Amino acid sequence: MAKVEMKTKHKTEVEDSSSLKGTLVSVFFVGIFIIVTWVGVYYLYNNRF
Repeated sequence: MAKVEMKTKHKTEVEDSSSLKGTLVSVFFVGIFIIVTWVGVYYLYNNRF
């Protein structure tokens, strides 16, 4: 079978990196929530014994 090559011109747009600041803050909040939850469970476990 013959190979068909499609030549299309794609313009790649550079997105503004400032839109990632909200994502970074959200990830930090989720990470802090997970850490606080783990520490709370750890202390609950240690206080039972």
